[in-house]
Amino acid sequence: MSETRQCDDLQPGAAEAIVTGRHSDPFAVLGMHGAGDGRHLVVRTFAPHAESVALTDAAGKVVAPMERIHPDGLYSVSLKGKPFDYRFSLCAGEHKWIEDDPYRFPPILGELDVYLVAEGRHRKLYEKLGAHPHVMEGVEGVAFVVWAPNARRVSLVGDFNGWDGRRHVMRKRVEAGVWEIFVPGLGRGLYYKFEIVGPHGNVLPLKMDPLAFATEQPPDTSSVVHGLVEHEWTDESWMAARGAKNDRAAPISIYEVHLGSWRRGDGNVMLDYDTLADELIPYVKDLGFTHLELLPISEHPFSGSWGYQPIGLFAPTSRFGSPEGFARFVERAHHEGLGVIIDWVPAHFPTDAHGLAEFDGTPLYEHADPREGFHKDWNTLIYNLGRNEVANFLESNALFWIDRYHVDGLRVDAVASMLYRDYSRSHNEWVPNVHGGRENLEAIAFLRSMNERMLEDGEGAMTAAEESTAFPSVSRPVKDGGLGFDFKWNMGWMHDTLQYIQRDPIYRRHHQDNITFGLHYAFSENFILPLSHDEVVHGKGSMLGKMPGDRWQKFANLRAYYAFMWTHPGKKLLFMGGEFGQGREWNHDQSLDWHLLADPFHGGVQSLIRDLNTLYRDEAALHERDCEPDGFEWIDASDSQSSIFVYARYSADRRPAIVVVNFTPVVRTGYRIGFPEPGRWKEALNTDAGVYGGTNVGNQGRIMTEAVPYHGRAHSAEITLPPLGALVFVPQ
Repeated sequence: MSETRQCDDLQPGAAEAIVTGRHSDPFAVLGMHGAGDGRHLVVRTFAPHAESVALTDAAGKVVAPMERIHPDGLYSVSLKGKPFDYRFSLCAGEHKWIEDDPYRFPPILGELDVYLVAEGRHRKLYEKLGAHPHVMEGVEGVAFVVWAPNARRVSLVGDFNGWDGRRHVMRKRVEAGVWEIFVPGLGRGLYYKFEIVGPHGNVLPLKMDPLAFATEQPPDTSSVVHGLVEHEWTDESWMAARGAKNDRAAPISIYEVHLGSWRRGDGNVMLDYDTLADELIPYVKDLGFTHLELLPISEHPFSGSWGYQPIGLFAPTSRFGSPEGFARFVERAHHEGLGVIIDWVPAHFPTDAHGLAEFDGTPLYEHADPREGFHKDWNTLIYNLGRNEVANFLESNALFWIDRYHVDGLRVDAVASMLYRDYSRSHNEWVPNVHGGRENLEAIAFLRSMNERMLEDGEGAMTAAEESTAFPSVSRPVKDGGLGFDFKWNMGWMHDTLQYIQRDPIYRRHHQDNITFGLHYAFSENFILPLSHDEVVHGKGSMLGKMPGDRWQKFANLRAYYAFMWTHPGKKLLFMGGEFGQGREWNHDQSLDWHLLADPFHGGVQSLIRDLNTLYRDEAALHERDCEPDGFEWIDASDSQSSIFVYARYSADRRPAIVVVNFTPVVRTGYRIGFPEPGRWKEALNTDAGVYGGTNVGNQGRIMTEAVPYHGRAHSAEITLPPLGALVFVPQ
């Protein structure tokens, strides 16, 4: 290096564009470049925060002072020689420091990554986009990559650059519409956003990183440099077996939880992931559930959305701690034998200015036409799933939770709203598909593709659809023409049976079909029977509050209904609080009413749920053929006058369990029912047992059949039915 020259042939317009943050390619100006004469180097930096700048070598030794070639802080030096590893020495008043130059580093994404991003086929988008602590050319820093194809300029901003969008303008990879920059010296924990200039030259509100892996705690909205979660997993045995645990022949009993209101600490403070692992997981294990289902834990700005309006799809919400805290929570569940399902929301996203809405100044993630892109029900935006990059973003997010957090399943929210273009719209408020129909072909293709990827890469994880229409084959394989989900929520069963159980028992005789109708389609899908959070909010009251009658009858009705649910074909899901008969409607801002467990009636419901889960798991007849028609048989559903239902469940080897439910507050003695085989039968469950808060009406724990034909069977027995009670008999 020699012959230092304080001159620069940079055009005045280029200098002005750099200092105003309007240059389309700052990497072509800033950093070290060969000069026009072919013999010299020119080095430029934009440092508006410095009063003087000198060029140094990698060890910090000054090579040459730099000339301020623009009064707003653009510095330059020309010198003869070959390119070398350099730094900048800056001075402002008495403060002196050394900075590395982001503009001396090569592109971050390789050609294959750029190609796959452009095609919308990058299977692990989260390994490339977002903010990743990274070592480039031996230097530690952070690599930032974001998709914003229509932006004129994208800048990284944060505390590290005074939130000045002129200082870290990113490189555009025009082939894929992504912007990238490696910033040396940065590390985990820094707050950042993107400052984007839209295609019309307007500066947008600062944007969160769509692939941020951590965020500030709401209501603050910055992304946080974190990188992919760092956790040494020790749940290998669980992961190897989870495919069997999620199988439709397995006992699946799900406890649905809103982490922010299951239980709170002193001062109504929300518990963190580690405390929840200590308290929630042992509780759910003790009650015998097989899976936890968490309302969406992706970062969301408004707590009142319960997570169903997420913005940070790749970040576990900071309300409960760090990403590593959530990883520890999942692993703790696995060590205790519990699967973890999370609610996942690919149907829509909120309009918050710092989020995905018009992310690069155009409708990028959403449809431009509000008839396709706006949900009137929720005032949210609808993903444009016909755009490959958007579908890829969501598919990668689905796999992200399975891959990086060992989550065992996704319950996909609001699938019905995705399948139909006219969902909740008047005739003139929607756009038909290319064939003139109402089906959303792009969403259907996306769901099938997502489920196929989950089957290929999900290592036994499940997907379940919240889908309330008669759309066919939701839980059938894609290769057989289905959507590819493993399970579907049975919303029809839920609505019909709740309508029945809320009636005064005197009127139930006229509505026997509310109970029986569900068996006409019970095996058309792989169903989950959901008593979810949606049934205990917005004025619907609690599960206990839905029950008619006096206090005793309310609890007896609830116990009988739960027994009916646990013995009905289909996997089980119960929202928190329902397991002990919470009296008031769920409030997401406060804890469940745990003090109620001191009351024997409430404690009795909890004990019943524990015993129902045990019976459901232990008796193959009650779970093994949940999704197969040969696993169920009506013995008698004709006694509408007494509101009594008798049915059999069968295991794969035809071991039976007999269920009798009496939905009236009348004791029935000498009530004869047919049995599929002779012998002694154990009364395995009686919801009227005193330990549950009942009156102990029953059959003293067992019965013996007689060779008396009844209900089309060669053997039968006279039994005593408790009031508003359910009995389960198994061969002894």
